[in-house]
Amino acid sequence: MQVFFLAFNPQNSYNVIMDEEKLCFAAIEFVDDPNVAGYFYWYISPLEGIKEGDKVIAPLGRHNNLQEGIVRKVRYDFEYNAPYPLHSIKSIRSFVKRSFDVQDS
Repeated sequence: MQVFFLAFNPQNSYNVIMDEEKLCFAAIEFVDDPNVAGYFYWYISPLEGIKEGDKVIAPLGRHNNLQEGIVRKVRYDFEYNAPYPLHSIKSIRSFVKRSFDVQDS
Protein backbone atom coordinates (compact mmCIF):
# COMPACT_ATOMS: atom_id res chain seq x y z
CA MET A 1 0.00 0.00 0.00
CA GLN A 2 1.46 3.33 -0.98
CA VAL A 3 0.63 6.39 1.06
CA PHE A 4 1.43 9.90 -0.08
CA PHE A 5 1.28 13.02 2.06
CA LEU A 6 2.90 16.43 2.11
CA ALA A 7 5.39 17.26 4.83
CA PHE A 8 6.11 20.89 5.65
CA ASN A 9 9.74 21.93 5.42
CA PRO A 10 10.89 25.00 7.44
CA GLN A 11 12.35 26.54 4.27
CA ASN A 12 8.76 26.94 2.94
CA SER A 13 8.97 24.04 0.53
CA TYR A 14 6.98 20.85 0.53
CA ASN A 15 8.36 17.36 0.08
CA VAL A 16 6.36 14.31 -0.92
CA ILE A 17 7.03 11.37 1.37
CA MET A 18 6.12 7.98 -0.04
CA ASP A 19 5.58 4.47 1.27
CA GLU A 20 4.91 5.45 4.87
CA GLU A 21 4.00 2.41 6.97
CA LYS A 22 1.86 2.42 10.08
CA LEU A 23 3.61 1.69 13.37
CA CYS A 24 2.17 -0.30 16.24
CA PHE A 25 1.91 1.65 19.49
CA ALA A 26 0.91 0.07 22.79
CA ALA A 27 -0.10 1.72 26.07
CA ILE A 28 1.37 -0.25 28.97
CA GLU A 29 0.34 -0.18 32.61
CA PHE A 30 2.87 -1.35 35.20
CA VAL A 31 0.49 -2.61 37.88
CA ASP A 32 3.20 -4.13 40.12
CA ASP A 33 5.05 -0.83 40.56
CA PRO A 34 3.20 1.32 43.15
CA ASN A 35 4.98 4.46 41.90
CA VAL A 36 3.38 4.28 38.45
CA ALA A 37 0.36 1.97 38.87
CA GLY A 38 -2.71 3.48 37.24
CA TYR A 39 -0.73 5.34 34.54
CA PHE A 40 -0.36 4.29 30.91
CA TYR A 41 2.97 4.67 29.07
CA TRP A 42 3.15 4.52 25.27
CA TYR A 43 5.66 2.24 23.55
CA ILE A 44 6.42 1.14 20.02
CA SER A 45 5.72 -2.55 19.65
CA PRO A 46 8.00 -4.61 17.39
CA LEU A 47 6.07 -7.70 18.50
CA GLU A 48 3.73 -9.19 15.95
CA GLY A 49 0.12 -9.71 16.98
CA ILE A 50 0.25 -7.78 20.25
CA LYS A 51 -3.15 -7.11 21.79
CA GLU A 52 -4.82 -5.79 24.90
CA GLY A 53 -4.24 -8.00 27.93
CA ASP A 54 -0.82 -9.30 26.85
CA LYS A 55 1.88 -9.18 29.50
CA VAL A 56 5.14 -7.72 28.24
CA ILE A 57 8.61 -6.67 29.37
CA ALA A 58 9.45 -3.02 28.71
CA PRO A 59 12.00 -0.45 29.93
CA LEU A 60 10.64 2.03 32.45
CA GLY A 61 11.99 5.27 33.82
CA ARG A 62 15.15 7.21 33.26
CA HIS A 63 17.35 4.15 33.94
CA ASN A 64 15.34 1.90 31.60
CA ASN A 65 14.83 -0.83 34.19
CA LEU A 66 12.99 -3.72 32.57
CA GLN A 67 9.62 -4.34 34.19
CA GLU A 68 6.56 -6.43 33.53
CA GLY A 69 3.49 -4.56 32.35
CA ILE A 70 0.07 -5.20 30.83
CA VAL A 71 -0.99 -3.90 27.42
CA ARG A 72 -4.06 -1.72 27.93
CA LYS A 73 -4.45 -0.17 24.44
CA VAL A 74 -3.08 -0.93 20.97
CA ARG A 75 -3.03 1.66 18.22
CA TYR A 76 -1.75 1.45 14.65
CA ASP A 77 -0.87 4.83 13.22
CA PHE A 78 1.59 6.78 11.12
CA GLU A 79 4.74 8.26 12.62
CA TYR A 80 3.35 11.81 12.44
CA ASN A 81 0.33 10.75 14.54
CA ALA A 82 2.34 9.03 17.28
CA PRO A 83 0.64 9.24 20.71
CA TYR A 84 3.95 10.39 22.24
CA PRO A 85 6.95 12.20 20.69
CA LEU A 86 8.69 9.56 18.58
CA HIS A 87 12.19 10.69 19.56
CA SER A 88 11.41 9.84 23.20
CA ILE A 89 9.31 6.70 22.84
CA LYS A 90 10.78 3.34 23.90
CA SER A 91 10.21 -0.16 22.54
CA ILE A 92 8.65 -3.20 24.15
CA ARG A 93 11.27 -5.94 24.58
CA SER A 94 9.32 -9.22 24.76
CA PHE A 95 6.16 -11.06 25.73
CA VAL A 96 5.79 -12.56 29.21
CA LYS A 97 2.37 -14.06 28.71
CA ARG A 98 -0.05 -13.76 25.83
CA SER A 99 -3.77 -13.45 26.34
CA PHE A 100 -5.71 -15.78 24.06
CA ASP A 101 -9.27 -15.55 22.86
CA VAL A 102 -11.24 -18.63 23.88
CA GLN A 103 -13.60 -19.34 21.02
CA ASP A 104 -13.10 -22.95 19.98
CA SER A 105 -12.92 -24.88 23.26
